[in-house]
Amino acid sequence: MDQLVRAITAGGMVKAVAVSTRELTERARNIHKTLPVGTAALGRTLAAASMMGNALKAPDASLTLQIKGGGPLGTILAVSDAAGDVRGYVQNPHIDLPLREDGKLDVGAAVGCDGTLTVIKDLRMKEPYVGSVGLLGGEIAEDLAAYFVESEQIPTACALGVLVDRDQSVKAAGGYLIQLLPGAGEDVISKVEGGVLAAGAVTGLLDRGLSPAELLRTVLSDFEVEILETCPITYRCYCSRDRVERALISMGVAELEDMMAQQGGCELGCQFCDETYRFSAQELRELLDSMKNG
Repeated sequence: MDQLVRAITAGGMVKAVAVSTRELTERARNIHKTLPVGTAALGRTLAAASMMGNALKAPDASLTLQIKGGGPLGTILAVSDAAGDVRGYVQNPHIDLPLREDGKLDVGAAVGCDGTLTVIKDLRMKEPYVGSVGLLGGEIAEDLAAYFVESEQIPTACALGVLVDRDQSVKAAGGYLIQLLPGAGEDVISKVEGGVLAAGAVTGLLDRGLSPAELLRTVLSDFEVEILETCPITYRCYCSRDRVERALISMGVAELEDMMAQQGGCELGCQFCDETYRFSAQELRELLDSMKNG
């Protein structure tokens, strides 16, 4: 089961969160039929969104992470609720690129670095918070660390990884965010940097089967780590026939009448999951009548 773990170090100078996301990344792969480089990019984005969304306090809040790097994958989007459950998509899931010289998937080239990473926090207030930074390299983790420093002034270490097996299924996925709290001194910074360096690539840790809690204890080996929260996370879409109906209504009478004239009924697929909603000509007619009479 995929899991999110939130922790703090003794003394309270460092807060951290880690996730294991193999199952939800595999679910996303099956829905969107992504090839390996798309699986890796979307999986990293889903893991990041889950960790960030879970940090929101309002129970009905949501966080959207959007990456537009100008690369062949196009837009990558992930949405998390306040529990850390996520959904997402990649615009061009069937992109395939040669491996890098070191044999790893070339996520940076697939995402591109000529664009932006945007975070939208909808806290159910009048206006959502929107923060955006230019991409550094398109590998996503370093871009996210830059976002936290530039937009939220929080020094952050971020690692995200997806291991794709020979059959293109997801072997392991997850990551961590480690953030310094106000007042953290140079000794704390050095310990965090040393721990991240010593732990090595997060894909190696994930491949060893480390749980999120073990991941944090490995990276923060110089600290006493207190686990604050452990919760399951999943790939969850909130689409429903009612929501699709409301979307049709929002198109307006003229556009719905045009749709009926052109197509009769309509078929709408959710961009986040594999659900398809079909409306017959009669159902559209009843919807139009209710709009006109409402």
